Order: sequence, then structure tokens, then C-alpha cells
Amino acid sequence: MRYVTGKSIARRTFLRGAGAAVALPMLDSMVPAFGQAPAPVPRLGFVYVGNGIIHDDWKPATTGKDFALPPNLLPLAGVREHMNVLTGLSHLEADSRGDGSGDHTRACAAWLTGVHVYDRTRPGVEVKVATSADQLAARQIGSDSPIQSLELTVETPQQGACDSGDCFYVNTVSWRNESTPNMTEIHPRVVFERLFGDGGSSAERLARVRRTGSLLDSVDAEARRLAGKLGGGDRSKINEYLDTVREIERRIQNAEARGEQSLELPERPTSIPESFEAHTELMLGLQHLAFQTDATRVFSMIHARELSGRSYAQIGVGGNHHGVSHHRDDPTLMALKSRIDTHNLRVFAPFIEKLAATPDGDGSLLDQSLIVYGGGMGNGNLHRHSDIPCLTFGSLGGRIPTGSHLACEMDTPMCNLLVTMLQQLDIEIEQFGDSSGALNLQA
Repeated sequence: MRYVTGKSIARRTFLRGAGAAVALPMLDSMVPAFGQAPAPVPRLGFVYVGNGIIHDDWKPATTGKDFALPPNLLPLAGVREHMNVLTGLSHLEADSRGDGSGDHTRACAAWLTGVHVYDRTRPGVEVKVATSADQLAARQIGSDSPIQSLELTVETPQQGACDSGDCFYVNTVSWRNESTPNMTEIHPRVVFERLFGDGGSSAERLARVRRTGSLLDSVDAEARRLAGKLGGGDRSKINEYLDTVREIERRIQNAEARGEQSLELPERPTSIPESFEAHTELMLGLQHLAFQTDATRVFSMIHARELSGRSYAQIGVGGNHHGVSHHRDDPTLMALKSRIDTHNLRVFAPFIEKLAATPDGDGSLLDQSLIVYGGGMGNGNLHRHSDIPCLTFGSLGGRIPTGSHLACEMDTPMCNLLVTMLQQLDIEIEQFGDSSGALNLQA
């Protein structure tokens, strides 16, 4: 139940200070007395994981709502009712057409575009992909948000040639147009300052941080002034929200203190957390804040890059992710690959849980969102693009039923799912990539 006051404040209210502009989450006082709350806005997220899966450990044995969680999906037990498992989807445009091996690069490039990309390094061949689904959505629902879309990564981008193609294909899933990728950001400080920095250069904001210990210290007086005008519930919300922002800033500062890089150059401003787990938690924590304050409504993230050389020694997996994915049907190696896939979801799951626990309108942030988690490769050992991993979370404001395993006819284009999502956002589109129609998401 909302606390109704005789006064209201604007939805886009900022706490401003020296070098900081902190947007507020939705408060009861943003609803006019006896008025209607603003309609919740839709939000989309796309999280990419490369190198395929072990299908026996990923796919539920039964369909519908009563499916048992397979081993890889057990970390998602707490959000099962908000999730769909889609199987049978494929990206056959990522298959070879006599233009080199390139299965990893084509898998990533096709994921949100549905088109076949050719090796740029071949003489006379130019980059030609397509505007990706996230960018079509961002133009529709993100045009009036401060940041139209965020592109994140927790994998160091590769340079040069990758898998018979150019590495930029595996460094992003987001394409502004057929030849312009939206490159991903790996540094938490850069994302933090995009969300909360206001005025001055990166060096000037850093100088203020070093003097005060926090970019947010300068908004304290404004926060106290505003809190004096609000009801007790809203004061608690602001305090809880600012505590969360401060905790994330503190963790960024701790990572910087441990690192050896300086913050002098905007494009390489800081070190990143030492562990994959801490880095992922921090980046997704920033994305949660971005959704909570409506700073952006669309994001994409590389959670595990194609051809990833990341080691998972912390969970007892030797070698690297890509190497383990070529298991040659060896049961021991297949078990290690499965362990990686389970761990990646274990690290990702708290983000979904946090969205589900954050109020937004009469529901939660997750209720208003649709988050897609998956990749463009099914069997990583054989470089197959059939039966690719695909999970969705959230109902997009009640537009999409949740809680089911939906077994599509084998090799149904994943672009059918993308068409359905875009149509649910009132985007007039009948064809996207290699789509053959909309996807029926009813169990």
C-alpha cells in the first residue's frame, strides 16, 4: 500500500553534488496525491555464454510447468517460477558456408542478429551483420532514458584473429547497424561514472574521489534536505538505496586500491576485481541500479566469451573454458564442462533474485523485465549451432507466461523468439534474421 501525501516529486529527481548526479528509485512521493502511479516501463537484458553446453545436464527431461530442474539449472531453484527453459532453438545462420571454420565468431555475431557473417580477413569481404534485437528494442523503449543501452563484459576482449575471423565478433553481441558494433565495457568505474558522474572530466572526478573518498559524499546534504520532506517509508527507501550505491562504490575503490593501473585515461581508468565472481557481481549490481533508477532499460553482457581462455581452478576445473568444451565425449571432461556451466549460473542467479526482490509499481523489477540468458552454440565439442542454450526470466509486464520448459520443434530459429519479444514491445516487425514466424510461448 502506498503512503499518500499532499505533495509529489518528479519521477526523474536527482540528488546533485560536486561531480555526482544520483537518480532516485521509484518512491511513493513520486505519485501525486490520490493520483495514479506512472505505468511501469519494460526492461530487457541479454546475457551471453559461449562454448556450448552438455545437453544431458542442461535440458529438463519433461516439458510444461512440472519439469524437474536438471543439474546445470539447480542454482535457479529460487527463481524457477519466473523462468522459462526453451529448447530446440537454433542459429543455423552461424553454420559454415565454405567461408572458414569460424563457428565461434559466427555463433556470437548471429545471436541477436540472426544473420551469417563472413570472415573479414578474406580479401574483398566487408563486415556486414545487422542491427541487433537489443538495439531495435532500445530505440523503442529506451529513447527517453538517460542511457539508451549498456553493453557490459566480464571477459577481457580479444584482439586480432579469432577462430578464422576477427575478434570483435566475439567481444560484443550488440550491433548499432550492419557494420558498427557497440563495444562492451569491462571496467566498473566507467559504468559507475556513466550512471552517477555529473560534470568534469574523468580525471577531475577521480581527484574529487581521492579528496573525499566517495563521489557520493557531495550529495549528502541534498539527500538530507529531500528526506526531511518525505514520509518515513520513502526515507527508508532512499537510505537503503544510497547504502547500496555506496557499497558498490566502496567495492570499486577496493579493487582499484589492489590494482596497479592508474585512472588517468578514460578508456583504461581502473583495475577490475580479481575474481570472476566478484567482477560479475559488481557489474550486475550496477545494472540492477541502472534498472532501479530507470537510467537504462536495455543491456547486454558477455558473461562467458566464445573461445574463452578463463580458468575455473576455483571450482576444480583445470585448463580453460574453451579447451574443456572440446571434451571429445570423454565423460571426465564433459563433467568438468558441466561444472563450469553450473557455476556460471550460480554466479548469475543472485542478479535475478535481486530483480525479483525489488519493488516496481505493483510488482517487481523482474516482473517488468525480460532477461535472456544463453548463447549461439549448442554442442561446443562439435561446434553445432542447433539446440542452443536459452533461458528467459521475467514476464515483461505480464506479456509472457513463465515457469515452464518449452520444447520447440528442433531447429526452430531463435529469431522467432526475438520477433516475439519485439512484437510484445509494440514494434511492428514480421521478419528478423532467419525467423519463420512468432514463437508460441504458451506452455
